Amino acid sequence: MPKPTTAFRCTECGWSTVKWVGRCAECQQWGTVVEAGVETGIVRSLQPVAPSAGRAARPISAIVESEDAAHRPSGVGEFDRVLGGGIVAGAAILLSGEPGVGKSTLLLEVAARVAAAGRRVLYVSAEESTAQVRLRAGRTGALHDELYLASDTDLATILGQVDQVSPELLIVDSVQTVSSALSDGLPGQPSQVREVASTLIRVAKERQLPVLLVGHVTKDGTIAGPRLLEHLVDVVCQFEGDRQTALRFVRALKNRFGPTDEVGCFEMTGDGIAEVPDPSGLFLSRSRNAVSGTCVTVALEGRRALPVEVQALVVGTKAPQPRRVVNGVDPSRVAMIIAVLERRAGLRQLGEHDVYVSTVGGVRLIEPAADLAIAVAIASAMRDRAVPHDLAAVGEISLAGEVRPVASARQRAAEAARLGYRALLDDDLGSVRAAVERAMLVASGARERELDAAF
Repeated sequence: MPKPTTAFRCTECGWSTVKWVGRCAECQQWGTVVEAGVETGIVRSLQPVAPSAGRAARPISAIVESEDAAHRPSGVGEFDRVLGGGIVAGAAILLSGEPGVGKSTLLLEVAARVAAAGRRVLYVSAEESTAQVRLRAGRTGALHDELYLASDTDLATILGQVDQVSPELLIVDSVQTVSSALSDGLPGQPSQVREVASTLIRVAKERQLPVLLVGHVTKDGTIAGPRLLEHLVDVVCQFEGDRQTALRFVRALKNRFGPTDEVGCFEMTGDGIAEVPDPSGLFLSRSRNAVSGTCVTVALEGRRALPVEVQALVVGTKAPQPRRVVNGVDPSRVAMIIAVLERRAGLRQLGEHDVYVSTVGGVRLIEPAADLAIAVAIASAMRDRAVPHDLAAVGEISLAGEVRPVASARQRAAEAARLGYRALLDDDLGSVRAAVERAMLVASGARERELDAAF
């Protein structure tokens, strides 16, 4: 009996099957199994082709650096910081983010700044009409003669627009809504996204035309479409933020032309999106008087050190199981810190109290450097002693009650000193008990100075 030939193959992982299925059994992707154009068992040979003189391999030391490879600022400083100094000619940049976070608003601002510098920009919106984009541009002040606007979903029409306008920057919003006649399927399917992205990237490389692509995300936060999309582009940026707050962050997940640990800070306003070059005051309370249960730590967002205030509230309870409610911090880490304070720092009454811990400004602290500030805030709330405003705490707490050093300690200390924090609790104190007692001693001294000043 002859062995059946493979009739269908997955375009993502190469898994093959004799009949069509909607979902690949290997990579679990939907809509990636297509009919194979060639029967299995047939081996094709590829004849080598001699490269032309311009494409021949040369020693790397003989290749002269081109001015086109330099970063050109876009005019949005925080966005340029993430990109490594600006936009490189011929670069393909993918910006992803949740719906409504402000991707289109940010790219429209970038387009307006580039157009204001005298460089022609083509903004192709495949999701909105030109009238809708014009309305938003009028509100944000993004009206410039060098900013050309089009609304198309066909890839061939977009390429025709590029030929007609001859822009120096191309923005496509979004890559999942553009379709190509050379590929079957609806817009957004893996085959369509692959074809559209490959064509736009090829045009970008051939014409030295930087391309900014907007990418949708799935419900779990990953970029929609094939994983190949992230490998094809040069830069992958993630635009994130909480809808309850106006603060937005841009991070580089991949960058062939710069670092991937930079973070750009923005704020959504009624007039569009605004840069926040110094966000040091966004995560601090505005209370002038010192209140018990608060402590400031210096967190790192990429290469940027930010002061963040941690607040704690300790309330007595008669319930058999005290409540542990947190916001902006890891619940399991807070539970560990409470256990260490009970066992190692002498706060044995915490088991009879409800503990609430939160951050100011909606920021989320995920690094262990905030452990000491959380511990000091809880101890301050438990003993009802207010920690002064000029005290900060940075350190990781171990189960043994030790305060361990953290990464970039010098940068954190320098930022704390620049912002006026005269006392810094860190790993030099050795143990969490010593850190808590030092904080309470400083709090008592500050209280005595306030009473002396009052009388």
